[in-house]
Amino acid sequence: MKILNLYSCLGGNRLLWENCEVTSIELDPILCDLYKKRFPNDIVICDNAHKYLLHNYQYFDFIWSSPPCPTHSRARFARNKNIKKVYPDLKLYEEILFLKHHCKTLYVIENVIPYYEPLIRGKTIGRHIFWSNFTINNFDHRKSPSLENKNYMKNLCDFHNYDFYQYKGKQSVNKIARNLVDYEIGKNILDIALGIYECKTNQLTLF
Repeated sequence: MKILNLYSCLGGNRLLWENCEVTSIELDPILCDLYKKRFPNDIVICDNAHKYLLHNYQYFDFIWSSPPCPTHSRARFARNKNIKKVYPDLKLYEEILFLKHHCKTLYVIENVIPYYEPLIRGKTIGRHIFWSNFTINNFDHRKSPSLENKNYMKNLCDFHNYDFYQYKGKQSVNKIARNLVDYEIGKNILDIALGIYECKTNQLTLF
């Protein structure tokens, strides 16, 4: 299975994926280098994921996209009085609509639960919401560490099985760590997609 992993960051969703060919797209060159060290067999491209999707979606069997979430997050909105007001970044919905109407293969788009009622209904799991062209059933998942815990960042490093302080770039280490999708959720969703993909592949070989 050929997988396109967009806005891949440090590959939180990808950690437990096996027996697949993954192409990772990430704009931050430092994150690209760290991702490549973590997943040396993946193809890593430092590029604009939004534009890459538009021109390359048709070459993959499964697409995972995690567009930037800060302008949608409840945490940012809760600090509304103390920070600059911004428009929600609607590239999220551009991708949802584009893939829904043009993509013939399996896809999932992930974001944090927004501070508003989602413009398009998705599937909520933990702190995240998912839009896909296949059914994601409920499954058991781990609860991410609480912001109120004094050992929050240590707990996040343990939760994601990664030392986020390796990152020495311009972004907030806390933000990067908090926005990663739990690898068990990533595995569960890919397992569902793999089951559908293999079923269709086997049906095609029969005719």
